[in-house]
Amino acid sequence: MTMMRGILIGILVAMAAGVGWLTFDWYRGSGTEAFGAPFALVDQKGTQVTEAAFRGHPSVVFFGFTHCPEVCPTTLIEMDSWLKKLGDEGKDIRAYFVSVDPERDTPEIMNTYVSNVSNRVTGITGEPDKVAAMAKSFGIYSRKVPLEGGDYTMDHTASVLLLDRNGGFFGTIAYGENADTAVAKLKRLVTEG
Repeated sequence: MTMMRGILIGILVAMAAGVGWLTFDWYRGSGTEAFGAPFALVDQKGTQVTEAAFRGHPSVVFFGFTHCPEVCPTTLIEMDSWLKKLGDEGKDIRAYFVSVDPERDTPEIMNTYVSNVSNRVTGITGEPDKVAAMAKSFGIYSRKVPLEGGDYTMDHTASVLLLDRNGGFFGTIAYGENADTAVAKLKRLVTEG
C-alpha cells in the first residue's frame, strides 16, 4: 500500500511539473514567436522603424511621453544607468522609448527629450492610430486624461518590457524596481535572451 501511494504521489508531482512548464512556456511564447503585432512608425530622427528593430539583439522597450512629470523621465534615467552599469556586457542591448502621446511627441521633440538623457535610447513615435495599435499589441495600457484649461496628461503602463533576440517577450522591469534586480534581469536577457 505504501509503495502504491508513493507511485501515485510521483505521478501527481510529474503531472504538476509538466503543467507548470507548459504554462510557463506558453506565457513566454517559447522564445521563437515575436511579441506584439507588426508596426511602421518613425524614430526620433524621422527614419522609419518597424518590428524588425526588435530583432537580432535583446531589446528594452518603455512606453511613455515627453510631458510626463515623473515616471517617464525617471525611467529613462534609470534605463541609461542600468545600461551604463552593464558596460560592455550590455553592448548588444537596444533600448527604445515609445511615445503614447504622438500628438505632442513629434520626432523633433522626441529627439531633444531622449538625447538629453541618453545616447543609448532611441525615441519612437508616429501617427496616433498606428502608435495606439502598436501599444495595444504589446499589451500597453494608455489613455488621455483631461486637465483643467484644456490640457491633458497620459495614464499608461509604467513597466519596461524586455524582448529577446527574436522579439519575443522575456520579462519586465517594474517602475521603481531595485536597480540591482533590474541589472540582474538585463544580464539574464543578454545571456539567455
